[in-house]
This record gives sequence, structure tokens and C-alpha cells, in this order.
Amino acid sequence: MSEPVINNSQFTILIVDDDDEIRYSLGRVLGSQGYRIDTASSGEEGIEKVKAGSAPDLIFMDIRMGGINGLETLQHMRSIDSNLQIILMTAFGTAQTAIEAMKYGAYDYAMKPFDPERVLALASSAINAALDLRAAPKKEKKVNSEDYKEGIVGSSPAMQEVFKVIGQVAASDATVLVTGESGTGKELIANCIYQHSLRSDGPFTAVNCAAIPENLIESELFGHEKGSFTGATSQRIGKFEQCDRGTIFLDEIGDMALATQTKILRVLQDGEIQRVGGSETIRVDVRVLAATNKDLESMVRSKEFREDLYYRLNVFRIRVPSLSQRKDDIPDIVDFMLQKLAREGKAKATRLSDDAMAILIRYPWPGNVRELGNFVYHSAVVAQGEIILAKDLPDTVLEKNLTGLASTDPAKEPGGEELFQVAESPGLNCASESSIATEAELAEAMDRFFDVLYKEVKQRQGERILSYIEKNMIKRAISDTGGNQAKAAEILGITRNTLKKRLDEYAAEVGDFDNQTEV
Repeated sequence: MSEPVINNSQFTILIVDDDDEIRYSLGRVLGSQGYRIDTASSGEEGIEKVKAGSAPDLIFMDIRMGGINGLETLQHMRSIDSNLQIILMTAFGTAQTAIEAMKYGAYDYAMKPFDPERVLALASSAINAALDLRAAPKKEKKVNSEDYKEGIVGSSPAMQEVFKVIGQVAASDATVLVTGESGTGKELIANCIYQHSLRSDGPFTAVNCAAIPENLIESELFGHEKGSFTGATSQRIGKFEQCDRGTIFLDEIGDMALATQTKILRVLQDGEIQRVGGSETIRVDVRVLAATNKDLESMVRSKEFREDLYYRLNVFRIRVPSLSQRKDDIPDIVDFMLQKLAREGKAKATRLSDDAMAILIRYPWPGNVRELGNFVYHSAVVAQGEIILAKDLPDTVLEKNLTGLASTDPAKEPGGEELFQVAESPGLNCASESSIATEAELAEAMDRFFDVLYKEVKQRQGERILSYIEKNMIKRAISDTGGNQAKAAEILGITRNTLKKRLDEYAAEVGDFDNQTEV
């Protein structure tokens, strides 16, 4: 068993169980690491202890007890303090047990009989989560701000340029081409232009050109006459006619067939359409906004997109930056999303811990704001209280965060060259930002890496694997930032207070670093 962690004596763990032997044996295991131990023989007594004074840092509690059971006790306790970290204990590892435990906000659950190492790992993890909750900043909520009424959040220089162009073109009838990666919010930009335009009292229709089959897109846009094709049992009015004196947004216009592009060109040039199967020319007064995530210039060169239509669309160009180009906006975007979810009653979490936010900021966001929204929703649902912790983030984010913490000094690592060769395997060469592993490559490489690491470190007398990885990552970050603790903490995805604590614990191994600074 490992040596007690420094300063564990400042943490109190409450053990709630009606079995005297369990309270004694579990208290002994946890007490051996320096934790202060308090006990209760029933759920009722445990609730009274939580009500009586300062809440414990962690609670281990049996599910099956006389009187009120552990699940009921958990709900009572969390109604008193929603940030309580509670680990339920059970001898029956059923699906129902696991589901109910997590449903009511348990941090985790432990199986009886206990594995001491598992218990200590759970205790350490839960107490770190409790510390993160206490350190989580209270942020001013901006969800009701007039600045965000369009749903577009961002104060970065890149987004300010977007807002400027919107302001310049909104009041005109000019055609606007919005370009950017998938998920950056191009439709929001188009809607914002419409809302601030002179046509804001008229209709607005968005058409996803990529989602409509090629043989139906013309009917969708221009309408059709009865009997013009099989299934045309009645006349249909198309989107352009429906949007007369309004605005139409053609999303993913780069996916439009060449034949349809020709008819779009006619609308832009002459303001005229013909329904499919009809001979009558119909005049329409429609402003056209278009968007694509494709390189239209390359498509023009390869004859996949009409050059004359490209120039008709590209009167004004708004390039929406990717999320990776405006990471300073992530905290405000997350804040907006969480407040919206809370307002709609979909989640209770309203903010992130420092560690969780640092991980989100480091993540590359290939799916942009749309991907961030999915991850925020996932995390808000999983979170056990008002604050989202790092552990609540989706595995995709956490795995990507892990790959950024690889050590590359083979001379000083267990296993020497073998470990270095594993780290240099395909998909895991973190030295090159352009080398991105597939999920399969990453899983294979990480399996090999940790297999070697586990075997080598396990043979070291008194060395624990997680401690070994942690202290070497801290050493690497401190060295890489020239001793700047604030930057090192950001790289590692932990708070500065957590880093200071770890530096105290690993002082001998990490080194003094005479040039360390705290800011």
C-alpha cells in the first residue's frame, strides 16, 4: 500500500453503514492514508451529521441499510448540499444498482468486498473533484444579454470582423456568400443578416441543397405544375415564390447540380423563375443568401461549379472562422449554451470547473460550434450538480487531451528505447501538429504504450504507475513553460492550486526550478 499523501489530514471522510465491521475496515484503509474518519450507523444519522455542521469532503455509504436505504439517503443529502461527493457501496453489482446510483448523483459506486487500492483511488479522485467544485469560479451569466439575442456569441477579433461585415451588408439587397467549415454557424449568420435587413418583416426560408435529392431540388425551389412528373398530383408553389419580398438562404450550395445552378443564375440576373412543367415566367423579388463549406474557387476551376454563378453569389463574402481560430470565445459560448439548457429545463449544470474549461480550450474542435454544443449538452446531463467537472466531459475530449501529454525523453523513461518507439508509432507522434491519429490507430498505439509502461513501472520498488505518469507530466510542463506555473497548469488541464499542491508532493522528483513564476 502506498505512503500517505501529504495533507490528507485536512480532508474528512464520512462512512455510513449499519455493519460495524465495514465501518471499521473501511475506516482503517482510508485512515492509513491520513484522512480524518467520521462514521454513522444509519442513513438517518448520516443525514444529521451533514445537517449539523461543515459537510464532509467525501461520503462512503452502503446502499442496503436498516431504516432509509442508501439511495434515499443520497437524495436527502444532496438536497442539503448538491456538491456533496458520495460513493455508494454494494455487494450486488446489478445494472439497476449502477443506473440508480448515477441517476441520483452518486460520484461512483464500490463493490464489496473492497479492493483497498480501488477504494483509495476512488477517494483520491472524488476529493479532487470536490476541490475542483470549490475552486470553480462564479461567472456572470450572459444568457439574457441583448448582445446574444441572435444566438451568435463571440468577442474575439475574428468574430468582430464578421459582425462588421454583417452590419455593412444587412440593410442592402446585396447577395451574400457565407463560407466556413461545417458546424461554424453559417445559418445563424444568414439569419442575423435577415433580422437586420429591410426585409425582416418578410418571409425567411432556409433550404439545405445537400439534403434534397437532385431530381426534387428544382421542384422544391421553383415549384411544379400538376402532372409535370409522376407523383405531381397538384400544383406546388416553390420556395422562391413563397419568399417573394423576403429572403431565401441556400445552404450547402456547393452541392447543387449544374442544371439547377443555371436556373439559380437566372433568378439572380433577371428575378424570374419557371415552375417545373410550366411555361409561364414568374417574377419574384427575393434576396439570396448562400453558404458552403466547400472551396468554390477550386470547384470553378474543375468545372464543378458555374463561374458566372460564383461571381453572382460572391458580391459580399463573409468568412466564418473555425472554433479553433477563436478559442477565446469558448468560455462565453459554453456559458450561453449552459444557461439556455437550464432555461429550457434540460440540465441543471450552469458552469464548468477550471480543469474542464482548460480541456475544452485545448481540444481542436473539428466539428466546430456544433460539436461543442453536443459536448456541452452531454456534460451538463452527466454532471451531478451545478458544476461540470473534467470527468463529466465526453471520452472523445478526454482522449484527445491525453494525447497532448505524452513524454518524449526516452533516456529518462522506464523501458528506454522501447517506450520511445511505441510513442513514435503511427498516429501517436505528438511532435507534429499535422499528424492526427484515427481512433483505431490511437487505441492500438496507446495499448502498446501503456502495456510497456505498466510492466516497467510495476517492477520498480514503491513506485505507483499513476504517480509516475503525473509527476513526469508536471516536470515536462514546468520545463516546457520555463517554470511558468500558470501556463503549465493550463497545459496540464488543472488549476494552479492543484499544480502547487502536486509540486509540493513531488518536489524531490520534479526539481526546484529556480526560475519558476506563478503568473
